[in-house]
Amino acid sequence: MTWIIYLLATAAGAANPAQAGANAELKKALGQVLSATLCVYVSGLFGMVIITTVARRPLGVERFSSVPWWAWTGGVLSIGSTLAGAAFAQRLGSGVFTGISVTAALIMSVVLDNYGWMGFKTHPVSGTRILGCTLMISGLWLISRF
Repeated sequence: MTWIIYLLATAAGAANPAQAGANAELKKALGQVLSATLCVYVSGLFGMVIITTVARRPLGVERFSSVPWWAWTGGVLSIGSTLAGAAFAQRLGSGVFTGISVTAALIMSVVLDNYGWMGFKTHPVSGTRILGCTLMISGLWLISRF
């Protein structure tokens, strides 16, 4: 079962540059980054309606009131990454845009893990983790040099 989780996480990661490219093309076609981002979320909503209808699973709406306030920020935070992809991915190129996104995400992940914020299990910052972040930054520099 663990390998399936890794496979799905890999597929999700591989989809990120394609998503940024699609969003950027949508922005180019519509001529406005906000319109493109709105279309992304409307199409995502339709997709989720179809998935939840086909899955026939209860949505757990009755538990909404027990959700911590900060857990509702996920959708708002994803607007920022969607806007950035639509606005900058084609200008920077897939490698640089994705590299910046992944490197920033990894560094933020180390911070979140260190403090156990947002429900993550605590993993203290270590020399190895700092080295990993440094190597990511170095890799980003190499990618951006073409």
